[in-house]
Amino acid sequence: MASRVGSEHPRPASPGTRWVPPSVSRATVARLTRYLGALALLGVGVDHIEQYYVDSYSVIPTIGTLFALNFASATLVTVGLVAPLGRIAGRWAARVLALLAVGGIGIAAGSLAGLLASENGGLFGFMEQGYREAIVLSIVLEVATMILLGLFLAQNGLGVRPRNGRINPR
Repeated sequence: MASRVGSEHPRPASPGTRWVPPSVSRATVARLTRYLGALALLGVGVDHIEQYYVDSYSVIPTIGTLFALNFASATLVTVGLVAPLGRIAGRWAARVLALLAVGGIGIAAGSLAGLLASENGGLFGFMEQGYREAIVLSIVLEVATMILLGLFLAQNGLGVRPRNGRINPR
């Protein structure tokens, strides 16, 4: 009896795993998207703090404060995403990770929305002009953060406890 291709797949197919070879576990994909999403989010924060200091955004009322807060919040959420929460938060780890991922997506989406608003009419009296390197990098990192952390959430089922009752947030 001939077996169909993919019938020996060790895990059920889900929308987020169709592109993953059978030898890679769902937990590995979730961990990889979580760490890469955290790295992209940290990049968003670093890009903003670089503009805060190097491009003198620190002197722009409200915008300077928002850039500093972007760096602080991105750094805080990144640390939470890469921390060994299974050891720290115990049974709440999956939910804490889901909240952190949603927070990271919110930071990236808020940054992107703020950029688009500042280019299309101004934000708090400030208007960004042109697509210089820092802006293009910021857009790429924000979109990458949203995609990667969204994939992480899809892999983890938004922090819902699996049927076997075990979670593996490592």
